[in-house]
Parts: sequence; structure tokens; C-alpha cells
Amino acid sequence: MADTPQPEADENWWRGAVIYQVYPRSFADSNGDGTGDLAGVRARLPYLGELGVDALWFNPWYPSPMADGGYDVADYRDIDPVFGTLAEAEKLISEALALGIRTIIDIVPNHISAAHPWFREALAAGPGSPARERFWFRPGRGGNGELPPNNWPSQFGGPAWTRTTDPDGTPGDWFLNLFDSEQPDLNWNHPDVRAEHEDVLRFWFDRGAGGVRIDSAALVTKDPTLPDLPDLTDTTGAPHPYVDRDDLHEIYRGWRRIADSYPSVRILVGEVWMPDAERFARYLRPDEMHTAFNFDFLACPWEPARLRTSIDTTLAAHAPVGAPATWVLCNHDVTRTVTRYGRADTGFDFATKAFGIPTDLELGTRRARAAALLSLALPGSVYLYQGEELGLPEVEDIPAAKLQDPMYLRSGGKDPGRDGCRVPLPWSGVAPPYGFSPEGSAPPWLPQPADWAARTAEVQSADPASMLTLYRAALRLRRAEPGLGDGPITWLSADPGVLAFRRSDGFTCLVNLADSPAELPPHEGILLTSGPLADGRLPTDTAIWLRA
Repeated sequence: MADTPQPEADENWWRGAVIYQVYPRSFADSNGDGTGDLAGVRARLPYLGELGVDALWFNPWYPSPMADGGYDVADYRDIDPVFGTLAEAEKLISEALALGIRTIIDIVPNHISAAHPWFREALAAGPGSPARERFWFRPGRGGNGELPPNNWPSQFGGPAWTRTTDPDGTPGDWFLNLFDSEQPDLNWNHPDVRAEHEDVLRFWFDRGAGGVRIDSAALVTKDPTLPDLPDLTDTTGAPHPYVDRDDLHEIYRGWRRIADSYPSVRILVGEVWMPDAERFARYLRPDEMHTAFNFDFLACPWEPARLRTSIDTTLAAHAPVGAPATWVLCNHDVTRTVTRYGRADTGFDFATKAFGIPTDLELGTRRARAAALLSLALPGSVYLYQGEELGLPEVEDIPAAKLQDPMYLRSGGKDPGRDGCRVPLPWSGVAPPYGFSPEGSAPPWLPQPADWAARTAEVQSADPASMLTLYRAALRLRRAEPGLGDGPITWLSADPGVLAFRRSDGFTCLVNLADSPAELPPHEGILLTSGPLADGRLPTDTAIWLRA
């Protein structure tokens, strides 16, 4: 079995890592086609090394029709030509490792693309064929099969079923798609499905990947009877037919055995949306996933009591299984932090996304700077979404004709979708494409704002007060401070509007969410602040790191 050497010998690197999320289409375009690519990422590896991150998590880079931004995978063992080649991916993994940066690959087990050979074979083979058993094909209800087989909804709106057309042109069976109609769900009761994904894990681990992020990890298996979802008055407490089913855990135990078979640690990271803390923790038992995303903290409003509760609840959920918590402020699906924190409602909920919500970007930026120091000071690992270190806002004026997200398209234009947080990064220059593409290139796949010149990485690198400078300083301190990363936390008594806690080795963090400046506790020195002090006190929406 191949094993690409990993940086250093720290088998627990993942417990306190800072992991940078790369959305490949929007990171850096090397060939001028308007879409980011792997060569663009390779060229920017020195930037990521200087930033100080420990690993890169890549959104799907596989061959895909891009019906859902690459989460409709047509081939798990290759790279989409728009991003480059498999050989370039191998070089990228190797070159990042040389800088001490590991690579985490996105795995999408719930569904594949309608362009995948398996699904094409299933459509061609017709009703009742063995090829269709890898999926969830069923006849419809109603007098002529015109109704979906059950009442399950798609995550993107509308029913979770799409009807096929038989070879003779007549309407045929339906297939399950919990997301877009171009993303048929796989049947994990089928041995081919399980064997295929286990082989895909080995394929990328053999090429040096330091881990995998598991998309929609709690949705993978289904009740084979495909029952209707109960109405809101149901009190039977029956298991959900496709969320958090008990049979998931044996799948992930099998994956963990594969990961543990490598001499260098390979990690499993779950995308697990789970309100029940006890059931969430089951995914993090020592023989399952290493970590899982913390969506409660991500969606939490900028309110001291709510944040304190989210932090305490998160740490309590992880403690019984000895897993480290993770902290994230935004990602490729969520409204960018500086925009969200500048609104009257600073939480996040997909159901409340709408056009035309006012925001105060100055306020949002001040809060986002404080939130950066808060998240980086908490116990566990941190995920940083590309552009967060530049303080980029959500782009909310993309012309309707340019929007591509199926959440927007399937909602009939009511849901703004997620394109606003996926706009290509500004690297340099005073006008689009801001160094994202070479001069004279095709326009970026999503248009960049005309006022981003002051937000480029080039400008911020030279500005001691910029968001980029703050993140670089914070990540340097995080690596240097033995009390940061994984480890204990002690809350300090303080004003209810102030989050104050101590880590080991005298490191103290205060975040002021009160309406007036807060007094600093006794301390030996100031390590870092998210903004200037006011007469020696900590202003509202400001964070500070102290040596106590």
C-alpha cells in the first residue's frame, strides 16, 4: 500500500488544525477561461503557507456537469478538465505537503451525477434491471403513476423524485434525488455502492490525501420501504426514513478501518447537521469519524448568551467521545460573515434567505474581526472559508441571468441561492478580474463587484489594519501559543455581555458584545486585538488576546 509521507510526525495534528476551504472554481484561474483551476491553487500555495493554515479542504474537483457546483460527481477518480488533470492534483497534494499543508478531499456518498456511467446504464437498462438496483427507482402513485412514490421533499425545493421516460417515449418509473434532479441518490444497501466508495477512499489516500470530508453524511442510507414522512402531529417517535439512520455507523466504521490502515494518519470529517447532541456524538466515537462540522456555532447569532450556550453545548457534546470540536463562521453554502453580522438578524437559516435584506458592512466587519479571534481561541480545530481572511462580503447584486445555483433556479427566483458567497477572489489590481485570471481573459464565471479594489490580497498585505493582516497575526500566535488549539477552557466571571475565557499557559480571550466598553482584567501583556482599544478598555464588538 502506498503512503505519501505527511508533514511532521504529529498524529494528532487534526485536533487543533486550521483548515482552509478551497472552492476551486473561485480561487484562482491560471489559464484565462474565467474558472479557477488547480494550477491557480498551486501558484498561490506560498500565500496559503504565509497565511499559516495546516490543511486545505477542496470542494469537489471531479468531472461533473456542474448542476450543483461539482457535487454532482461523474467520476470520483479523475479531475474535471476545467480544473486540470489528475497529475496536477497529485502535484498539488505533494507541493502542499512540502509546505506542511495537508489536503482533504470532498467525498459525496449520498448521490452521483446523472452523467455517471452507473446512472446512464440504469436508464438504458430499463425498469426492473439489476443496474437500477444501485439507485432508488420506483413506480409512481396515482392511476397512471403520475404522482411521486412518496412525499419526500428535495433539499432544493419541490419533490425529491424525478420521473424517467421509457425507451418508447412513455413516462416511466421515478428515481429518488434528495437534491437536484441531476443528482440521483445511491442505494447503500447495494454491495457495489459500498465497495466503490471504499475503493475511492483508498485511491485518494494512496495519492497522499490527508483526509476526506463527507458530504451530507447523515442522509446516506434510507428506509428501504420508502415510507411517507409523517405530518407534524405524529408522536410515534419512529426513526426518520433518511436522516441519521442507525445503519450509517457501520459504513463509517468501515471507512475508519481503511483510514487507520495507513501508517500516516488519514482523517474523516463529517458534514453532520444534527440538533440532537447525543446522536451527533455517535458519529465521533473513536472508531468512526475524527471530527464533524459545527453548524450550531456557524448559524448562531452575534449575541453573548447564545454564543456562550453554543460553545458550552458543543464542548459538552464532544467530551463523552473525546473528539475535538470544530469552529466555522461560514462556508460555500452560507451568507458571508461580514454581511450576516451587519444585519438585524445575525443568525443564519436557509429558510430566511431573501433578496433585499439591509446590512451595515462596517458593523459586520468589526464583528467579523472579533469573531475571528473568538473562533481561533476556542478548543479544537477551525475552518476558514476562502475570502474570509479578506473580509469579503456577500455579493448580493449578481444579475439574475448570471445566477447558477439550483437553490435559486428551483425556487423560481425567490431564494437568492449561494452564488453570492462563491464569487471569485480578488488578488490584485484595481478592476475585475483583480488578478483572479490573467489580463485579457474570459470574464470570471461569476461577476466580481466593481468596488473590490481595496479588498485585494495585494492591498491588504501592505495594510497593517487589514483583515488579512489580522488573520496572519492570529494564525502565527495560534501556532506559537501552547495553550491554543486542542485543550481545556475555563470561563472567567465577567459582564454578561462579555465572553471571557482562559486557555492554558495564561492565554486569555475577551470578546465584548455589550453596549459599552469593558474593563480588561489584570494581565501581563496584550497579544492581539481585533480593533483599537478605547482609553484602555475593550470597545463593543471587539476581541482581545491577553497574556494573564
